[in-house]
Amino acid sequence: IEQLNSRKFNVLLTACPHCFNVLRNEYPQLGGNYQVMHHSEYLLQLLEDGRLAPSVSQAMRTVFHDPCYLGRYEGQYDAPRAVLGKLPGVMLSEMAENRNRSLCCGGGGGHFFMDLKGGEKRVNNMRVEQAKNAGAECIAVGCPFCAGMLDDAVKTLNLEESVTVKDIATLILAALPPEEVAPVAAAPATDAEA
Repeated sequence: IEQLNSRKFNVLLTACPHCFNVLRNEYPQLGGNYQVMHHSEYLLQLLEDGRLAPSVSQAMRTVFHDPCYLGRYEGQYDAPRAVLGKLPGVMLSEMAENRNRSLCCGGGGGHFFMDLKGGEKRVNNMRVEQAKNAGAECIAVGCPFCAGMLDDAVKTLNLEESVTVKDIATLILAALPPEEVAPVAAAPATDAEA
């Protein structure tokens, strides 16, 4: 908090829903009061303001996996879906369990390290199976834990040829025309923008 308070910025941006939750809800109790945004909200704002103009089509059926700390804990379901809705060629569908009924990927609960007893099914595998049943070619995520867990499940289930896992920011980048990618990647953030 001391380090953050020593800096000048308008928005504290995070791609991690766990960090988003802690910075937004727990840091204020200790004097860390910031405008905290998850990158899905920020990216949507950039798209709506016309600062990002995706035009490269990515024809693929996509589902969004709701991260626990973004969805059920913070109630933010719409921004990631709105981002995906603005990408040319992306056909958005929903998994059987979505929004407030979404399953956890298992990463936030330590399932990276847990061994399951015989017969138990890994939740990340169940989630990828739900995506496959929804016809998904891409599972869009907004959390690095979810990305790792779901990507691992895609490999475990031998679906690498038919299903990919990508963060929404990566999907936006792929949809930008080449002449827009270089300036965005090279431009340093100013104090007003950071």
